Amino acid sequence: MQVAVVGAGAVGSYYGFLLAQAGHSVTLIGRPALVEAVNSGGLVLESGDGTASVPVRATTAGDGVSGADLVLVCVKSGDTEAAGVMIAPHLDPAATILSLQNGVDNADRLAAVLARPVVPVAVYVATAMAGPGRVRHNGRGDLILGASETSDRIAAAFMAAGIRATVSARAVDALWAKLIMNCAYNALSALTQMPYGRLVQAEGVVAAITDVVQESVAVAGAAGVSVPADILDRVLELGVTMAGQRSSTAQDLARGRPSEIDHLNGYVVRKGAVLGIPTPANRLLHTLVKLAEQKG
Repeated sequence: MQVAVVGAGAVGSYYGFLLAQAGHSVTLIGRPALVEAVNSGGLVLESGDGTASVPVRATTAGDGVSGADLVLVCVKSGDTEAAGVMIAPHLDPAATILSLQNGVDNADRLAAVLARPVVPVAVYVATAMAGPGRVRHNGRGDLILGASETSDRIAAAFMAAGIRATVSARAVDALWAKLIMNCAYNALSALTQMPYGRLVQAEGVVAAITDVVQESVAVAGAAGVSVPADILDRVLELGVTMAGQRSSTAQDLARGRPSEIDHLNGYVVRKGAVLGIPTPANRLLHTLVKLAEQKG
């Protein structure tokens, strides 16, 4: 396939690497520093298996999606509409567009800009940028794709590239489950700059996470969304399976960049207000991260 990755940060670069390694033609659309590094030395992946590089094309321009069969949109949630405007004139009519983003409404927002379907994807991976054009994989990497005419074929291509992928007609439930995990960890990791493993060992953190999860589950239920009955256990398990991971929000704050907190805890707060569900724990975390952004 011809694959374009819009927003080649840690998530986009990781999946772009695996697809390129499997023989697909990959174009990354990202920041100038990444583009320069990738075009001169390839895309580098650091993992438990060692360090490897693959040649890919990189550009800062929206026309990097031209001719792509598959477009992975991996930009921050706050940049969704802008990314849609940037790529819209260059998309092939037959291209499949996937939203590999945090939050639960990005696919709908992107589809509204592009006036065409966008497949929502729940992403479960721990990655971080180790430098321009250099991504570090810390764990997992599985995807849950929403159902579409091409989802099964794309999932098969992902599997062949070493990416565990499944297709679900209830991808929105998976997105909410991922949202709840992000609400539990992202703000706390950002405010403390601690990885998940250390975080859950600190006094009071498990109780605080429990409050956030219970509020978020209540909002999801009121919205007609079904999340796993053992969602709290799954959330706490991340402290073991992703012990060394710092949240994307923590990485954003450390770099002085705006975070996605408005689309994580902030989304739960707004949705809760509409549905009449109190969300004080989520509100406090959202407020503290917004204050930290202003300070930075």
